Amino acid sequence: MKTLFTILTLAITFSSVAQDVEFKAANFKDNKEAFQTALAAFEKGNEYWTLGNEQVFLVKDPKLNYWKALEQYNKAYKFNPKSAELNLKMGICYAHSSYKEKCISYIYEAFKLNPVCNPFMNYYMGVACQLDGKFDEALKYYIAFETEYRKADLFNKFTGQRKDECNSAKTLMASPIRAWIDHVPELSSESDDYAPSVTLDGEEIIFTSTRSNGHTPDEVGGYDSDIYSSSMVNGVWQTPKALRGSVNTTKDDISNNLSYTGTRMLYSVQNENGNYDIYEAFLKGADWTGSVNFSTNINLKSNDIFASYDFDDKLLYYAKDSEGGTGGYDIFVSGPVVKRNREYSMPTRVNEVSSGFNDGPIYLHPDGKTMYFASEGFNSMGGYDIFMSKKKGGIWSAPINMGYPVNTPYDDYFFAATANGKYAYIASNRAGGKGGFDIYKVTFWGPEKKPALATQDYLLASVAKPIQDPELAGEVKVAASINLTVFKGLTIDALTKKPVEASIEITDNATGKITETIVTNSATGKFLISLNAGGNYGIAVKADGYLFHSENFDIPSNSDYNMVNKTIELKNIKCGSKIALRNVFFDTGKSTIRPESYPELDRLVKLMNDVPTLKVELSGHTDNTGSATTNLQLSQDRAQAVVDYLVSKGISKSRMIAKGYGSDRPVASNSSAEGRQENRRTEFEIVCN
Repeated sequence: MKTLFTILTLAITFSSVAQDVEFKAANFKDNKEAFQTALAAFEKGNEYWTLGNEQVFLVKDPKLNYWKALEQYNKAYKFNPKSAELNLKMGICYAHSSYKEKCISYIYEAFKLNPVCNPFMNYYMGVACQLDGKFDEALKYYIAFETEYRKADLFNKFTGQRKDECNSAKTLMASPIRAWIDHVPELSSESDDYAPSVTLDGEEIIFTSTRSNGHTPDEVGGYDSDIYSSSMVNGVWQTPKALRGSVNTTKDDISNNLSYTGTRMLYSVQNENGNYDIYEAFLKGADWTGSVNFSTNINLKSNDIFASYDFDDKLLYYAKDSEGGTGGYDIFVSGPVVKRNREYSMPTRVNEVSSGFNDGPIYLHPDGKTMYFASEGFNSMGGYDIFMSKKKGGIWSAPINMGYPVNTPYDDYFFAATANGKYAYIASNRAGGKGGFDIYKVTFWGPEKKPALATQDYLLASVAKPIQDPELAGEVKVAASINLTVFKGLTIDALTKKPVEASIEITDNATGKITETIVTNSATGKFLISLNAGGNYGIAVKADGYLFHSENFDIPSNSDYNMVNKTIELKNIKCGSKIALRNVFFDTGKSTIRPESYPELDRLVKLMNDVPTLKVELSGHTDNTGSATTNLQLSQDRAQAVVDYLVSKGISKSRMIAKGYGSDRPVASNSSAEGRQENRRTEFEIVCN
């Protein structure tokens, strides 16, 4: 028996089908020449439309086929806008593009003109209603399609997913998360703007855009993707500019992920076969250059894209298409690093975060335990949604939908957040933007789903092959605090105040091992370092011809997010230059050097060996607590202990003087605990070079 819905549909048909003006000569007897021209365009459009459909239902990118169809359909539409079939096919083209909002009016009009003009009419009415936020109506149309179309069982994987999306959308929209979503017009255009990735401090952003770039446009007038950058000044993003350097080419170049320091970038490039390969570029001064192809084991015959840095730079996570997967893009991991020229092991599918739909882009939190990624699967509201997963015991947890309004029935993907976790940037083609994908800012203002962190990419217009996942993750709380310290700033010459390119070594003082080495920007002197809680870190800043500078960060395991912004003035190696050794530690009230001091002192040994003419004074200083006599002796003993250590490492005693000054030379007020800590220090001063 036919459903009530079907009966109502047929009733509408008899009253409205007369409005449908088909592309038949009998309907245009008085305008035969124009009809033939429009008919030719309509039929040519159908050829491209058919090719696009074939790709969609093979879970592949339809590429330009739908756009080529639209180019022809628009010619036919100017002549005959009352064709139900033409309106439906134009709507389908837009439904599988980044301009999904445009499909709604065409599909609604097609249904109004003739609700039985095409066997897929009910299915695409469901799509239009779903995008329009009418989820109950969308469900009715999907059910009608399953009931009435005799080959509907061949498409159950699609209708099943669409119905699940509608139910997920109703659930998620009934309990929106506490967040604002704001369009960022400064970064958006009428073209596709996507793949945002920000530095940890949120002051620099890169993203990808298909806006006009001066290159030769494609067959339908579109431009290849290039990577752009912008800086935030007084809270406002400046006009984006094409990334300087050799990264952008005349083919598609797509940003994937910035490193946590902001000095390296993963991106994808279209190769000669039309597939995407993963590359890495490096920021040298103002230019991105030195691109490296991940040629071994990763960039195979498949599309490889959306790569993300792992927290310790050993593993590489990225999205790979259906070769070896279960449909569309899946998330894979390769590692560990075989060589420093970016060679990795063969990829392994990460099953926990691969749905069988299109999965990726990916961003990995520097805590090594949190992943943000986009997916068309799991409990998506429709299109791509952004999810979070936690790593426990080496296994990634069931993905959690980040919720509405971060996610919508449209495509919402990429997740690039500032270090404090309060703000994030996403790409979305939701209604209300300038056109296609635009950049949006997320402001989290409640505890329900505040992200643990993130810092931080491709347009797929295909429908993924659905596989039902029986495990739909429920709502869970994301960590309320961020156990991370961001150390940012500049390295400049102490006298000229000009930027100095310097290397920064981060040492785990507990083990004495160097955990990371970065180079500050030669053009700006900028640097950015993230330090996880639960460690004591020594940070040594070195540049040729300058005294090295050191900092110490002791970050308890339960500490919250903190940002330190500091300008480091490096001093030339000449007589009178002086530096405080901030990572030299003594037992309380004693001159016994603690083992965690050795990395700092070994750097001083290296400096003395590198500059064999250097003669220095090692001086000890205390605060004013206790008697002056005791402080003077203690400072002398500590200075001598440092000299003795250097002598034990082969430095001639004749090159060093040990001098204790007690509390006579304070560098801060002794009236506060912080000031007294600054005054308790060991210094060395160059007395001859």
